[in-house]
Amino acid sequence: MEKAIEVKGLRKSFKDTEVLKGVDFEVKRGEIFALLGSNGAGKTTAVKILTTLLKPDRGSVTVNGFDVTSNPDHVRQAISLTGQFAAVDEVLTGRENLIMIAKLRYLKSPRLVADDLLRRFGLTDAADRRASTYSGGMRRRLDIALSLVGKPQIIFLDEPTTGLDPEARIEAWKIVKELADGGTTVLLTTQYLEEAEQLADRIAILHEGRIIASGTLSDLKKLFPTAKVEYVEKQPTLEEIFLSIVGKKEAK
Repeated sequence: MEKAIEVKGLRKSFKDTEVLKGVDFEVKRGEIFALLGSNGAGKTTAVKILTTLLKPDRGSVTVNGFDVTSNPDHVRQAISLTGQFAAVDEVLTGRENLIMIAKLRYLKSPRLVADDLLRRFGLTDAADRRASTYSGGMRRRLDIALSLVGKPQIIFLDEPTTGLDPEARIEAWKIVKELADGGTTVLLTTQYLEEAEQLADRIAILHEGRIIASGTLSDLKKLFPTAKVEYVEKQPTLEEIFLSIVGKKEAK
């Protein structure tokens, strides 16, 4: 399968602190790839480099076939980024937010684009209300809808469910799955183990600036010590796998 993202030897430092210490991973087209790690692991820094907001110190980063350093404009044409906090204009209505972004992207029929996304994300009834009146889940839905204006091929979701209640989190998960089902490549960063377990086709664990394990959930389960058989063999959760792998690295 064709690669949508390829990262080799990625390094990034801020003053005397090296945040990324030689990161390598790749994302296939049409899959959900989760970059899993604790706070401070370097997830957001990696996403900022992949989306051309930061320049790498060393390494090769290719997104949609273009180098992020030498061809940032080509990269930006193919991607969209949703950050940890909803970037909506609270003074505008949901519809007005979408129309504004459609106009900024020079799309034809911005109102039709807005109506389609409002319907797709279940926001039609609230379309003409100010975004400031939306619940956290509605605001996140609108934020993701804004990022889909222009139909980007690759979408980056940097901890998209931060601050959401469990019901809104499940709602966001549903949207992410629908994006992938529609052919969109999704790179998701998260510190929620259940989120990666529920959504990702493949998972990479970023710990202290390095990828210490990657693969499907089944691949990662193989790294966990063999279950002790008593009456029923217990399958490890992603949380147990994560803590086991991270613990081994810290013990060295």
